[in-house]
Amino acid sequence: MTLFDTVPDDARDAILAGIKAYNNNVLGPTDRRDLFIPLIDDEGQTDGGLVGYTGRGWLYVEMLFVPERLRGQGVAGQLLQRAEDEAKARGCQGAYIDTINPVARRAYERQGYRIFGRIDDFVPGYDITWMIKRFLP
Repeated sequence: MTLFDTVPDDARDAILAGIKAYNNNVLGPTDRRDLFIPLIDDEGQTDGGLVGYTGRGWLYVEMLFVPERLRGQGVAGQLLQRAEDEAKARGCQGAYIDTINPVARRAYERQGYRIFGRIDDFVPGYDITWMIKRFLP
């Protein structure tokens, strides 16, 4: 088994295709749909926002970034709420997210997320946490 420092795109695609085929066989076809809520600056460029997807009854927030110009105004909570509302409309039962940023973790907790997993001192002084929020029917 040879080890490399980079992954060719075609190799990554082949491995992902295998995982997807296996999961679809075991779990049934996925209903995965992307979700994107951009934050637009004065020049019309995306400088933050939320990227995620819904699938198999869950919203996964892959990335959430609030630029400095909008911090401290509740924008993270607004982004999460908008994504959650769409996830509910898509029939999701809850959402999950992970973070190493303690400020982001507190914002997610204010939005109703709770920690269900953690690696303490993932990086010295910083824990990585996995958080979940179940939607009420």
